[in-house]
Amino acid sequence: MIELRVNGRRQSIAADPDTPLLYVLRGELQLNAAKYGCGLGQCGSCAVLVGGEVAFSCVVPVLLAENKEVTTLEGLGTEDEPGPLQRAFIAEQAAQCGYCIPGMMIRAHALLRKTLTPSDAQIRQALQPHLCRCGTHMRILRAIRRAAQEMRSASAEPLGTAPRESVL
Repeated sequence: MIELRVNGRRQSIAADPDTPLLYVLRGELQLNAAKYGCGLGQCGSCAVLVGGEVAFSCVVPVLLAENKEVTTLEGLGTEDEPGPLQRAFIAEQAAQCGYCIPGMMIRAHALLRKTLTPSDAQIRQALQPHLCRCGTHMRILRAIRRAAQEMRSASAEPLGTAPRESVL
């Protein structure tokens, strides 16, 4: 058995240690946001966080994720209570086909954990490993800037104000 912690929940998985993490997330845990794209770690559609770092789950053996926190897009919010990035991508209509968006949102989340004031150059640099053919790049940039603004506003609330939600 391989012990994983996915989106804050402990999971025991009976899988071959060399099985790609993506297959476990989608097949065993029914977490379908991360997509199979190229299977080579070159397109970014399978991106998740493993131990706080962006990883292409199609090439990461599940054993390497053992005892590390794995965060998928599902861990950033729910349909009823979307997180800041999810709300921003919806508001900016940043997805067209949506295939690359979960990976981009994971990478944007990793960027915003490091800085809530990213420049356009930093956003572009962070998203560089992701392939998107739909052409919504300007809306994606706006969505990430919008999420950063919301997260900055939430972190600047005065003491005694009820927290809106965790930004991590």
